[in-house]
Amino acid sequence: MPRPPAPQLAEYAKKRDFKKTPEPSGEAKKAKPTKLPRFVVQQHHATRLHWDFRLERDGVLVSWAVPRGIPPDPKQNHLAVHVEDHPLSYIDFHGEIPEGSYGAGRVTIWDEGTYETLKWSDREVMVVLHGKRVQGRYVLFQTRGKDWMIHRMDPPQDPGREPMPDRIVPMTAKLAPDLPRDQERYGFEYKWDGIRAVAYLSGGRLRLLSRSLEDVTFRYPELRALGEAVGAQEMILDGEVIAVNEKGRPSFERLQERMGLVNERDIKRKMQTVPVAYVIFDLLFLDGHPTMPLAYTERRRLLEGLQLKGKFWQVPPYQAGEGETMREASRKLEMEGIMAKRLDSAYHPARRSDAWLKIKNHLRQEVVIGGWLPGEGHREGRIGSLLIGYHRNGDLVYAGKVGTGFTDRMLEELEAKLRPLRRDSSPFTTAEPPPPKGAIFSEPELVGEVEFTEWTRTGQMRHPSFKGLRNDKPAKDVVREQYIASR
Repeated sequence: MPRPPAPQLAEYAKKRDFKKTPEPSGEAKKAKPTKLPRFVVQQHHATRLHWDFRLERDGVLVSWAVPRGIPPDPKQNHLAVHVEDHPLSYIDFHGEIPEGSYGAGRVTIWDEGTYETLKWSDREVMVVLHGKRVQGRYVLFQTRGKDWMIHRMDPPQDPGREPMPDRIVPMTAKLAPDLPRDQERYGFEYKWDGIRAVAYLSGGRLRLLSRSLEDVTFRYPELRALGEAVGAQEMILDGEVIAVNEKGRPSFERLQERMGLVNERDIKRKMQTVPVAYVIFDLLFLDGHPTMPLAYTERRRLLEGLQLKGKFWQVPPYQAGEGETMREASRKLEMEGIMAKRLDSAYHPARRSDAWLKIKNHLRQEVVIGGWLPGEGHREGRIGSLLIGYHRNGDLVYAGKVGTGFTDRMLEELEAKLRPLRRDSSPFTTAEPPPPKGAIFSEPELVGEVEFTEWTRTGQMRHPSFKGLRNDKPAKDVVREQYIASR
């Protein structure tokens, strides 16, 4: 017959209604004899994903909640919050704690095994773990109140393990006028009309950095669940944040409505009407090992093996040697174009490489905004057109003006951002022909994107249309994209 719960389980019992939760009630049961005491690590998808680390001692499970998981490397210390003791029968528990209950969410067993005690005091616990996943010496030490830290004392189990980089400038492509002649050597992907973002995933958490290394995680809350989906794995992913229009097509204009938001309330409201997604096309780091030196085909094999598919993220397939098919499909889908990536190419951070080619269905160019012309007629008192340019050998080259493609919202945003940047003289150091008379100049700090038909012989854009502001690239990095010869 079960005995009453141990006195040290009073807090555990007080927090739970055992008529509603499937968790063990805490009635003492005779444990199976083992040569060494047992431990368990349970992955707990509660309000925030965390891992519960439990050590069998004196008839109970002494427990810590570890928000970022058991550290695999002695260079990392992770917070471990000391929580109430749990009954021994909890060591086998897995299942769903119902909504409304304490700790509601899914519990799974991440690791289990036995351990040896090297030291045990009120402020420090030192053990050797013999688990299925984790083996080695660990120490837990108190820092303040219930806050402890967990530290691996041994070298990593994987001797080749490296710390995950905290920032990588993404590799970029060169512009090509047509498909490469040796298509069989390339993998082809759709070109997504979004913003480049590198995702850093560790301890169930996501950190998203833009191409300019700005942390934009807060701006796209729907993507945070990717961290929970990955769980204890560490990885760095390369991809694009996109928004789709009413036809279900990627739309940079729609994404503009999310890119500049900084207020949490505005972001949550806009999420309802303009949700975003993360399309993943490369894997740069996985569980202690850089994958960038590997060939494109091997990185894609590893990436697809991770099976990253969720409501707000996916890994679109690529086609080896099928450039014509992909380009025709991209045209039918009204997409921006396609990417061609050498199947044997490594990933070179911060480098614009001809191992990656972009073949566009429409010409696009990032531009620096250097001023504006006042509007006339229905735009009187507002911006009529923008003066645009790009950098070349340290000079800001005037590339003409763009007066179409604006929405009322775009014009309001441009006016608010340009007026404080107003200046007396032209920022363009190379301008043939010069900007029109009556132009109002601004500091060349804002970056936009323009779609156009072709470059003129004088270096200006023909039939430009404004697509929106970009805050993911510094103005100093905007140069004219030049075609390279088709390979």
